[in-house]
Amino acid sequence: QVQLVESGGGSVQTGGSLRLSCAASGSTLSNYATGWFRQAPGMEREFVVAMSMSGATIYYADSVKGRFTMSRDVAKNTVFLQMNSLKPEDTAVYFCAAHAYTWITTNTFEYDYWGQGTQVTVSS
Repeated sequence: QVQLVESGGGSVQTGGSLRLSCAASGSTLSNYATGWFRQAPGMEREFVVAMSMSGATIYYADSVKGRFTMSRDVAKNTVFLQMNSLKPEDTAVYFCAAHAYTWITTNTFEYDYWGQGTQVTVSS
């Protein structure tokens, strides 16, 4: 069973950048497909990006494509979310998640493991 801990959130102005980290313990992330989701106040949790178990395939939501980049450092057992050109509508709590299947999924219910979330606030 894997435990996930996010970090790196904060407050930035429009156009700024942040890099979120999701450190895993208890198991290696190479055994899981991973994803990032976000949840704004009063809104449902929404898909941001997902990476296959192999790391070879990454799928982005249209709203972040070209601005966000997901990566993985196997040695550090950590996945990252580099967020550039941030907009006020990116403001949310960001969660990383994992599931023990090889495929990519955008559905929250298919992820078995979740971090506690990290707040990202983008001001105009």
